[in-house]
Amino acid sequence: MSFTVSVAQIPLQEGNPEANLATAKQAVCLAAQRGSDLLLLPELWLSGYDLENAGALALAPGDPFWEIMGELAQTANIAIAGSVLSRSVAGVQNLLVIFSSKGKCLASYAKVHLFGPMKEDRYLVAGNGLAIADLGWCRAGLAICYDLRFPELFRLLASSGAAIILLPAQWPHPRLMPWRTLVRARAIENQVFLLAANRVGKAGDLTYCGHSMIVDPTGDILQEAGEHPTLLTVEIDLAQIIETRERMPVWGDRRPDIYQRWLTPKFHD
Repeated sequence: MSFTVSVAQIPLQEGNPEANLATAKQAVCLAAQRGSDLLLLPELWLSGYDLENAGALALAPGDPFWEIMGELAQTANIAIAGSVLSRSVAGVQNLLVIFSSKGKCLASYAKVHLFGPMKEDRYLVAGNGLAIADLGWCRAGLAICYDLRFPELFRLLASSGAAIILLPAQWPHPRLMPWRTLVRARAIENQVFLLAANRVGKAGDLTYCGHSMIVDPTGDILQEAGEHPTLLTVEIDLAQIIETRERMPVWGDRRPDIYQRWLTPKFHD
């Protein structure tokens, strides 16, 4: 089964939801014109990386924004995913939300790995669970930016049936090499499609490195952006996952019994 996906690489304005929403709407319209079934926006695309004002910028459960996004997805007839600052009982979280083309919220995922060097742990509360969205044509695993450095999360998503993994990010220079390497590695080791949406532009002392990508289950880059605003669009065929796993049967060759023994304290007694 084939479907078309788009990844939006856009600049963001810190603390300016109105401007960022307008930019996102342009990406939605262009993706819809291209016949895309799914659009992925970058991490914290609505607010930018304005963590010092996270409390004021965070969306409450009943905020009109949720209805706006549902209506936008329904009007454009496209599923839309991206992360935003969201208020929960626990506190402010970095929440990846995906809306179906019918305007329904399919799933949400609160970032579980907070990036200490950029003080995320000071302003945000980590999530405590994983999430997979049923898109109808396939299942999509959800992850955010720094999660990319934790292969266990991606393995769990893939082993739970995710055929594609969505990764919105705000990944800056000078860490371009790890970004390009890890995005491909997570696709290769799990034999899934990986959609990675990074932002571009500057914010304070940071310059975001872009290079958003759509990667296939073999690790081949189907499309990669540079460091300017763009919209990547690719038609992907889910049959490639089956073909890749038949040619390179790593899933059947895994030894979870051995892995579990090493994770069990008794093994070291």
